[in-house]
Amino acid sequence: MSIVSAMPLAPTDQQLVITRLLSAPRQLVFAAFTDPAQLRRWWGPKDYPATHVEMDVRVGGRWRNCLTAAADGRELWQHGVFREVEPPSRLAFTFVWEEDGERGLETLVTITFADEGGRTRLTLRQTPFHSIAERDGHSGGWSSSFDRLDELLAGAKPK
Repeated sequence: MSIVSAMPLAPTDQQLVITRLLSAPRQLVFAAFTDPAQLRRWWGPKDYPATHVEMDVRVGGRWRNCLTAAADGRELWQHGVFREVEPPSRLAFTFVWEEDGERGLETLVTITFADEGGRTRLTLRQTPFHSIAERDGHSGGWSSSFDRLDELLAGAKPK
């Protein structure tokens, strides 16, 4: 009889890091993350846009969103709790899919917003992931969401 066990991921494989340079001041970028009306316009991948957004943006405040598949209407609910809120430089919140199994495990998302001469360097860190497939799935989702954020910000620049 052989026993097969999954090897734990190395610490570097448990973390997702995404950095984007956005062509908007960090106050606008931070607002896009903390204003439910704006968040609903870009949160979620292109094929799974947010259709429901609830946010209480304060330390200990809760958030809950629903992504809905454009193709078939499948709903994917997610929620969490804000751990850090430091306008306009830092947000940290837990992230949980409302599903059983690996996708239902809690991760911590930390986002920093650094000023770069009127533009914003956004750095997202999310950890821990329990599989590379789940980490890479989040990478694709966040990247598509950030593409949508870029489009929103392009039309939201101050006069």
